[in-house]
Amino acid sequence: MSGIIPLVDDLARDDLADVERYGRLLRVLRQLLPSDAVALLRLEGEQAVPLAVEGLSTDTLGRRFRLDEHPRLAAILQGQGTVHFAADCGLPDPYDGLVESVHGHLEVHDCMGCALYIDGRPWGMLTMDALTPGQFEQIQRDRLEAFASLAAATVKAGERIGTLAARLSEEQALAETWRAAAGQRTPPEVVGQSAAFKALRKEIALVAPSDLSVLISGETGVGKELVARGIHRQSARKDKPMVVINCAALPDALVESELFGHVRGAFTGAVGERRGKFELADGGTLFLDEVGELPLASQAKLLRVLQSGQLQRVGSDREHQVDVRVIAATNLDLADAVRQGRFRADLYHRLGAYPLRVPPLRERERDVLLLAGFFIEEARSRMGLRSLRLSADAQAALLGYDWPGNVRELEHLIGRAVLRALAASGTVRPRILTVDAAALELPVHSDASVQAPAGAGQALQAEDLRKAVDDFQRQRIAATLERTAGNWTESARLLGLDRANLNRLAKRLGLK
Repeated sequence: MSGIIPLVDDLARDDLADVERYGRLLRVLRQLLPSDAVALLRLEGEQAVPLAVEGLSTDTLGRRFRLDEHPRLAAILQGQGTVHFAADCGLPDPYDGLVESVHGHLEVHDCMGCALYIDGRPWGMLTMDALTPGQFEQIQRDRLEAFASLAAATVKAGERIGTLAARLSEEQALAETWRAAAGQRTPPEVVGQSAAFKALRKEIALVAPSDLSVLISGETGVGKELVARGIHRQSARKDKPMVVINCAALPDALVESELFGHVRGAFTGAVGERRGKFELADGGTLFLDEVGELPLASQAKLLRVLQSGQLQRVGSDREHQVDVRVIAATNLDLADAVRQGRFRADLYHRLGAYPLRVPPLRERERDVLLLAGFFIEEARSRMGLRSLRLSADAQAALLGYDWPGNVRELEHLIGRAVLRALAASGTVRPRILTVDAAALELPVHSDASVQAPAGAGQALQAEDLRKAVDDFQRQRIAATLERTAGNWTESARLLGLDRANLNRLAKRLGLK
């Protein structure tokens, strides 16, 4: 019991990050009650979210366990004191295939857990698992209940200090943003623990309460719309609408009508009066995705609305006053577009009152495993599988890839890999389905698919950076088109691009 003393000291410390605080908690638990794996999970609505794990695969931290799909976790939350599941229990175990083991055993054979309560309300749970049947039969269950009380005190102390409270409110707000954005039954929640991701989250919290225009930059597939929704969700406008418009998908002739509206007879096909996106977003937020694709003529009118808050519908002389916060996003270098005369400098500076860069997945350290875990759990639920896991070589392949399509590419890749693994298993409902590196079809090293000739490194140093990027994009698109037999729609999906954006890029690169 001497191991508990440092935990008691931790209750008063404000210099511990949540990950370290909870990691210490679980390490002491495994000392007191030997087990193969332990986990601390927080209850968020109808799902259990892992905050810290010991002895489980890293991707477990990215998973979200719905209580209606994981009856063991639901039973722990509803139980009084310690809940133990016998080795022959027929209920599926959420950790099957996730316990790290050198013996090759994948299924959990002994499991118990205890709910955590804070101020009389269920907060989450502690779970313990073993690969040996009957391992917990002789354990004094009251010791786990006593430890659960200490765990609850640890959590409550962290909340009072403010460290946990800030994180919870921020992540819950962003999780609600994901839910609104995707319309899925399980929100594609913000997942990440890397330094780059934490810095982004702090910037979102900093700029959200202000009314500044925000220009979000980042590569395709990094989640720029998610960031925009996070800003809106944490702003004073959160109860007002957030209207989204993809500027790249608009025909040039209809841009102004979509943004500002039109009156009857303004142009052929204008059979009635119609409000534009600015009026629909009045009091709230307007998100201009791919803003760099706006034609110059429309940019001038957009600037006027941003400066004065006044707009005119197409075909009308009447002024309409709107109060809208504008958030814009682009995967282009707008500063370069300004230099080339393709984007107005005054609009660029107006939109970029607060520039925000979303880091690509390759800069987010091991976040790829957490995100993969999230998408794996989504796939398991969607396909009605009992247990789904990533093998060690699959995790290594994910870490070794550069992810040019970022999170969107990862999501699509995981979905395809699960289908391949299921087909290769030869059964409709395997007890544990393993996704290995072969199912991912990823090279171990990100540059393996682009073989550079000898001496190319020296030549590359002398090349213009833009030409090098163009060459890389040209090779990727050409290879994907060859793989899909020239199917542009399927190629756009594999590359994580909109079909319209891929067409524009292909034309610029001379592929069409």
